Amino acid sequence: MITVLQIGLGPLGQQIGRYISEKESICTVAAVDIDKQLEGTDFGKLMNGESSNVLVENSVENAVQKLKAKPDVAIITTVSSVKKLETQIEEVAQQGIPIVSTCEELSFPWEENPESSKTIDAICKKHNIACLGTGVNPGFLMDYLPSVLSSVCKNIDSILVERIQDATPRRIPFQKKIGAGLDLNSFKAKEAEGTLRHVGLKESVYFLAESIGLQLDKVTEDLIPVVAENDLKTPSMEIQKGDARGVQQISHGYQNGTCKIEMHFKAAVGEPRSYDRITVKGVPSFTSEIDTGINGDIATCAITINAVKSILRAAPGLHTMATIGVPGYLN
Repeated sequence: MITVLQIGLGPLGQQIGRYISEKESICTVAAVDIDKQLEGTDFGKLMNGESSNVLVENSVENAVQKLKAKPDVAIITTVSSVKKLETQIEEVAQQGIPIVSTCEELSFPWEENPESSKTIDAICKKHNIACLGTGVNPGFLMDYLPSVLSSVCKNIDSILVERIQDATPRRIPFQKKIGAGLDLNSFKAKEAEGTLRHVGLKESVYFLAESIGLQLDKVTEDLIPVVAENDLKTPSMEIQKGDARGVQQISHGYQNGTCKIEMHFKAAVGEPRSYDRITVKGVPSFTSEIDTGINGDIATCAITINAVKSILRAAPGLHTMATIGVPGYLN
């Protein structure tokens, strides 16, 4: 049985907790959240209404001290910023516990956050633990999956990756993160603050470039509101015509002035069709499409849990999905 310390009990952390409770080979034995109102709460009741022997603590140290044996792995679902994650990783590493995190910037931080990457890698090696940032996107659909598909190519000229999602069934925090329901002035204000965007698109471009041996000269990213053409009403919100119903982000990776990697991310309430599509131009050229797309909330929780097996076998240091063993389903 793989034992887990969960850190961060927001909507994503709670969903991961519920998924773990349904499995036979893995279980949560400790839980941490900085929310004072959750301290002392029965973790099982918080997840699925059933009592457990796990009480929520407010620090990693407190949680580990109350256990007979340290957990096999920690799952961190707290922040998107790799810089903000540094201290959390150090607290866990000091306990000698390997880490899987859903922090988007951690999926491939070496280009956008080189100093944090070096710091985290050094911390992990010092304490002899492995650390991984993953999720459905970044972490799989727009980076790891196209890198795997590229392995059947003799030559590659360019790769286009598209993730188009109807955000209607996604969790409310995700809908807010993409600006659904905001008037355009509010949308632009939040964009300027840096609080409204899909985090990790550039990281996906750099991951894919590294995987196929491309040295990129420049990576650009553009963010555009998706505007409602009609009034929309969902169980969670009402969107007026002319307001934003989501976001579109486009990133280009250039080598010698030529675009070699292009990524389109679009998530919007009321989007008529969801799909994930990878188009490779080369020898051979091909297109691979997942009709209806992959549900991001379900898949992020699943891949985070399923990656545990791989990180337990990984060498000490900061890893990406390209440097661990291939994850597989954990029952």
